[in-house]
Amino acid sequence: MNYVSQIVFALILIAGIGYFAANIKRLVRNIRLGRDIDRTDRKAERWKIMTLVAFGQQKMVVRPIAGILHIIVYVGFIIINIEVIEIIIDGLFGTHRVLSAMGILYDFLIGSFEILALLVIVAVVLFWIRRNILKLKRFFFSEMKGWPKSDANIILYFEVILMVLFLTMNAADYSLQQLGSEHYHQAGAFPISQYLSNLITPLGESSLIIIERSAWWLHIVGILIFLNYLYYSKHLHILLAFPNTWFSDLNPQGQMNNMESVTNEVKLMMDPEADPYAMPDQDDDQETAKFGASDVSDLNWVQLMNAYSCTECGRCTSECPASRTGKKLSPRKIMMDTRDRLEEVGRNIDANKGVFKEDGKQLLDDYITREELWACTTCNACVEACPVNISPLSIIVDMRRYLVMEQSAAPMELNNMMTNIENNAAPWPYNQMDRLNWRNE
Repeated sequence: MNYVSQIVFALILIAGIGYFAANIKRLVRNIRLGRDIDRTDRKAERWKIMTLVAFGQQKMVVRPIAGILHIIVYVGFIIINIEVIEIIIDGLFGTHRVLSAMGILYDFLIGSFEILALLVIVAVVLFWIRRNILKLKRFFFSEMKGWPKSDANIILYFEVILMVLFLTMNAADYSLQQLGSEHYHQAGAFPISQYLSNLITPLGESSLIIIERSAWWLHIVGILIFLNYLYYSKHLHILLAFPNTWFSDLNPQGQMNNMESVTNEVKLMMDPEADPYAMPDQDDDQETAKFGASDVSDLNWVQLMNAYSCTECGRCTSECPASRTGKKLSPRKIMMDTRDRLEEVGRNIDANKGVFKEDGKQLLDDYITREELWACTTCNACVEACPVNISPLSIIVDMRRYLVMEQSAAPMELNNMMTNIENNAAPWPYNQMDRLNWRNE
């Protein structure tokens, strides 16, 4: 009978990890649909940023309440799942608490796991209250209806259930240890579940074994389900926050990137020795095939990874001056729309055997409106506020660039300014010779 349970466990484990690997492969494929960009310079600085922002949660604690609660959930959930190593070994080889041979260290670990599990439950309950009872404004913008709203609560329920199953499993195990049941030898310290065991010990040995085994199976199966749920959830940032911060833009905030092809053309215009009739290099031709971005394939792969890394916390939108003054722009929606369009493109590729079939849609207009793009003040508040260094602004700027350079569809005020710069070398509609006339007044 033991072999049957071990075989079932192995099949479940293989299925769970296999499906997760397939999702990760799809995720990488989708991210690679973006244009290439080199973000491998200044490696020491990148490691420092990842350590402080992703590991150290540096930008989370700017808002202390949410930051501390998030650290508790983050640290607790990661550390508690170290016990999954033991569960996998026990499941595959039919052992029970195989790592208890570590002695006092094992007792310390199990005791620490239990305290963290209780703290995680408390933190998650407080998160649920903030979202569903206090109803913080940033959780209820227009883009947070339907699935995004449900997804946030599903994650909270998942985390509570997994922690309760962990404590229930330990409580039943502790009771069976006290009863001297076969295979349940003395192992571990149970500072929390020992009190829960008082409620279930009267049920008797056979019932306790059923409770312990049921909680054990549900706990590991729940972890595998949650692992595969990540791809479809905003909780994907658990995995992507680390590479996302490592590949951060290290340029000073506010510095816009220049298109290399345009820069080369300007240099050519400024060079008195250049041949104005010379043909551009083939590489330049390929680079200038499209100015800016109208769809996800026009963005670079870091921007696409940003979209998948978005936690939908809304800090960017709550700090955005355009959003705060009633404009249509929400930086969070920009990232969510980019991810939704990227997922749509990915499904298109899967349905057409690895080739994208034109669907008559694009990120611009079908997902993100021009009104949203032009509402942005390029102040960088959204970039500064993001806990994982996402840059909605870079996507906005690239899409604006497409509107201006490909469609000549800039607002009238901007067109007037650019015309004046072209004709008068200044934003104002005055001839250069008349620019200092004011001094005579």
